[in-house]
Amino acid sequence: MPERSRSMMKNSPPPRTPRQAARKPRQPGNPYSPSLSLSPPRHARAFRTETAPSLLRRPRDYGTYLFSRRERLENILAYLCLCFLVSWLFYHSLLPAALFLPGIPFFLKARKESLLEKRKIQMLREFTTGMQLVNASLQAGYAVENAFRESLPELKKIYPSDSFIVKEFRRIISQLDVSIPIEKALADLSARSHIDDIRNFSEVFQTAKRTGGDLMLIIRNTVSDIQEKSETREQIEADISGKVLEQKIMSLVPILIIAYVNLTSPDFLEVCYCTAAGRLVMTVCLGLYGIAFLWGRKVMKIQI
Repeated sequence: MPERSRSMMKNSPPPRTPRQAARKPRQPGNPYSPSLSLSPPRHARAFRTETAPSLLRRPRDYGTYLFSRRERLENILAYLCLCFLVSWLFYHSLLPAALFLPGIPFFLKARKESLLEKRKIQMLREFTTGMQLVNASLQAGYAVENAFRESLPELKKIYPSDSFIVKEFRRIISQLDVSIPIEKALADLSARSHIDDIRNFSEVFQTAKRTGGDLMLIIRNTVSDIQEKSETREQIEADISGKVLEQKIMSLVPILIIAYVNLTSPDFLEVCYCTAAGRLVMTVCLGLYGIAFLWGRKVMKIQI
């Protein structure tokens, strides 16, 4: 036999058995499965792109306020400017400003508390609007789960897409899509909001859902209570707005007086800056001014 024929016989594949011939050829896109494709079905892709990210993302805890880099830098610069101003007015030197640097964490903490209180008031206002829309959907005949779904498009018309209530309604709907009960989704929201009214609503809602209570009546009463508290707070703020303005003006008066005297008659306060007794007097005045300022802010703080 010629050498060429022998090499062709060695390289040719072995003959196929009848069972191998009856098998279906594998699809080129998936080497591991003869019948399944690597691309997921359409509903699975929709779930992965819409529902899954909102659930896989770590839920936000609204009990703390986190500064962005810009906010932190702006507040630190504002505190440093205030320190330099006070140091110059009370001591005619910028060196004492270094003694105020340890107060930066306390200043940032006070700013966080103030911004957190404002955010909670806004969150409660948005939650009230959301519950009003849910109640309207319930009155239209929707089930409670579908009422939340129907309320989301209306909320987007009222608040921006990055607002508290829009993001949380999206998360609630995502939880409903994976068969998480509505009461559990609301309990998760109430725990992260750290707001007593939302927590009380969640507890009453769970009890009513378990025992078959009137959900529309519960939502209506909750909205009414929250609106009553909000109106009371706004009424108190309107009544004491004049006093708050007076407190702010009186807090600025000592600083303005010292600045005016330094500009018009600098020799008049020279003894307060050049002698040890004068520096001691200015230090005592600064301490009394700080105590009076903090006390005035505490008096004007509203707790409802």
